[in-house]
Amino acid sequence: MVSALPSGYALCFALRSIGKKANVMCSDPIPSKYSFITDSYTPEKFSPDTVISTDVADTKLLGKKLTAFADYIELAIDHHPTNTKFAKRLVLDPAASSACEVLYEILLAGEIDIDETIATCIYTGMATDTGCFKFDSTTPRCHEIAAEIIRNTHIPIGRIGRILFDIKSEERFQLENKVINGLQTYLDGKCAIVTITLEDLEKFNASAEDMEGVANIPMQVKGVEVGVTIKEKEPKKYKVSLRSAEKIDVSLVCRKFGGGGHVRASGCVIEGDLDQVRMKILAALAAEMGIDLWLA
Repeated sequence: MVSALPSGYALCFALRSIGKKANVMCSDPIPSKYSFITDSYTPEKFSPDTVISTDVADTKLLGKKLTAFADYIELAIDHHPTNTKFAKRLVLDPAASSACEVLYEILLAGEIDIDETIATCIYTGMATDTGCFKFDSTTPRCHEIAAEIIRNTHIPIGRIGRILFDIKSEERFQLENKVINGLQTYLDGKCAIVTITLEDLEKFNASAEDMEGVANIPMQVKGVEVGVTIKEKEPKKYKVSLRSAEKIDVSLVCRKFGGGGHVRASGCVIEGDLDQVRMKILAALAAEMGIDLWLA
C-alpha cells in the first residue's frame, strides 16, 4: 500500500489539474507520516465512470474494501514484472524504478503541468520504492527525474527524506528491538528471518505505520543474501516479505505461494502454523539457492 499511495495521489491531483473529477481509494488506513501529501487532498462527491489502478500487480492486492472494483479497472499503471494484466488497458514499464516514474513519463507525454503538489507525490514514490535511491532499481532515468523535479519545483527533499526514512515512533523502536533480538539465520548464514506476531503488535501497540521498513532489517546482517520477514495477519495466516541482495530472484520464490513482486523485493501470503510457514519458505529458498536444507 505504501508505495502505491504516492502514485495514486499524484494521478488524482494531475487529473484534477486538467478539470477532471477524481478521488483516491485505499483499503488500508493511510499512515499519518504521509500527511504532507494527504493534507492537500479533499474527497469530491461524484459517481466515477472510470477506475484506474496504480502500482498494483494483481487485483488480490486491492484489499477487501476495493474488491468490488476488481473487474472494472479500465487502466493499470504499473512497474511490476509480475503484473497479471487484469485491467482493460495496461501501461507497464518493468525497468522503471516505481509506478511514480511511469506516471511521470505519462504526464510529460500528456503535457500536464507537474506542480509542487504532484511533484512531491512523485518524488516520494520514487524515494520509497528505491529505498532512498539505493536499490538496484535506481536507474539513471530515475535520478534524472528526481533532478528535474527538484530543479523545477524546489520541493523540500530534506524534510521529505527525514519523514520517510529517519523519524520513528517509540512503539517502532520497541518493536524493532524485539525483531532484532529474535532474528535467526539459516542456510549457512545466507538467510535471515524475523517474525512479528499479533501478540507482538498488541504488546507494543504498533500500527501499520510502525511496520514500514521492517522487512529491510534482516538484510543488514553481513553475509545474508535473502532476508525474510514473517508477519501474522490473522491466526494461521502470515504475510511473508522477501528481500534479496544480488543473486536470488525472490519473486520466483513468492510465485510458488501465489505472490510476486520484484526480483529484489517480493511478498506472498502463506497459511499454517508459524513453524510450518517458516519451513515452507526455507525449503523454497534452499531449492532456489541450490542448498540442501537438511545439511545447512
